[in-house]
Amino acid sequence: MAMASRQQRGTKLPPEVNRMLYIKNLPYKITTEEMYDIFGKFGAVRQIRVGNTPETRGTAFVVYEDIFDAKTACEHLSGFNVSNRYLVVLYYQATKAWKRMDTEKARVQLESVKSRYGIGGDLDKEKEKIGIHTPRRNN
Repeated sequence: MAMASRQQRGTKLPPEVNRMLYIKNLPYKITTEEMYDIFGKFGAVRQIRVGNTPETRGTAFVVYEDIFDAKTACEHLSGFNVSNRYLVVLYYQATKAWKRMDTEKARVQLESVKSRYGIGGDLDKEKEKIGIHTPRRNN
């Protein structure tokens, strides 16, 4: 077993592989203890966060101590049946999550600026309301 572990560590991992897994399609009533039982078989688990809001129910994050344990768990538990539900196990991709958050944050900021200055909608219609007429080009 130690030999396989050393050979595994010498291999180059794909860039999406990391210690944090994102789990989808979990039973809503699964407990953290049950999650530790399932995912702890593949290595030392640092943390498990099970979703508890209406938007996050059925999902969880599992953080392993070792990246190779996370890789093994992802390979073996993807499609694993838990209470007649097949798990979807993915590597957490922080860049995708941050892009989604940044876009939402920018949209909120844009809406606040629009409401503060009373602008929005079609720019030409707004100009017509205040009496500015822009000549149109004919191409």
